[in-house]
Amino acid sequence: MNVLIVRLGALGDVVHAIPAAAALRRAFPAARIDWLVEGRHRDIVDLVTAVDRVITVDRPTLAGWTAAVKALRQTSYDVAIDLQGLLKSAVLARSSGAARVVGFSIWHLREKTARPFYSDVREVDAAHVIVKNLRVLGAVGVQDETIAFPIASVDSPALEALRARVPADRPFALINPGAAWPNKRWPPQRFGEIASFLRDASGLTPVVLWGPGEEPLAESVIAASSGAAILAPPTRVPDLVALSRAAALVVSGDTGPLHIAVAVGTPTVSLFGPTDPARNGPYREEDATVSRYDTCGCHYDRRCHQPAWCLEQVAVAEVCAAIQRRLRSTMADSSRGADPSRDSASSRGFRLQVEDRRT
Repeated sequence: MNVLIVRLGALGDVVHAIPAAAALRRAFPAARIDWLVEGRHRDIVDLVTAVDRVITVDRPTLAGWTAAVKALRQTSYDVAIDLQGLLKSAVLARSSGAARVVGFSIWHLREKTARPFYSDVREVDAAHVIVKNLRVLGAVGVQDETIAFPIASVDSPALEALRARVPADRPFALINPGAAWPNKRWPPQRFGEIASFLRDASGLTPVVLWGPGEEPLAESVIAASSGAAILAPPTRVPDLVALSRAAALVVSGDTGPLHIAVAVGTPTVSLFGPTDPARNGPYREEDATVSRYDTCGCHYDRRCHQPAWCLEQVAVAEVCAAIQRRLRSTMADSSRGADPSRDSASSRGFRLQVEDRRT
């Protein structure tokens, strides 16, 4: 059996699709499972041990699409599964030449024009996008809602560089102030105050992450931290995986590094404004979420268009309290001898299994 997964981006959404690949591999151990993704997000899919081949759309142009389709046509797919629900992802899934093209029902598509390109659709009744992705697999006979992230461990120059400054016997926390959407970013001054709290109240060394173009933002957080925080080394996605696995805690808005941390089982505290944590957030009950989604007037808009920006209403004290709750939960798990990364998440009906498969 040859299966194609189509999930082009963004980084967090790609991470949320990994459990579907894992479920397919469990159901069809001998299958060939390929994944079509945008070139800029290839690094995370390359680490998914359930996937045999990664095909990329390297440019958002006709030439880029043509090259991707040519690569897809090298394999005769029995089924292509579109987990994106956009017109472009549906067209690419159909262009693969797969005998069947599976997607969400029209009520769950982000772009309704995708529907004519599917031969099979699934009605999915679930709040969280991970579970929606898993339930689409019912079209190929897979009824498995175990949430697993088979992400390989790799060597990380960034972690090695950080360990030269923060020895292995000193716990550290990652702070991620950036986000692609401006209205997902909490003010850097407040992240700086959180860094001070992490050092003074929890004994953690705060390490500030930054992506392309975000170094000034990270420096602003450090400047506001009263000398508590340090700048993370430059990172790529494999470095984010390694740093998250080594961290005691990750504090972040709704963005890719948060979802990587959740996938590898690291305790998190997250801030949500225009997006719904019940749909896109951490699914472990222990992870703490500070949300203003209920009062936000810009749901899933990239920029705030209200007089009062919802995340600006989140006080430092509220996030500090969330950090204390999350760290207490981690200590309680440790005292019981439980592995907090293997939480049953039973109150939400999830079965969580974090896998660490080494290449």
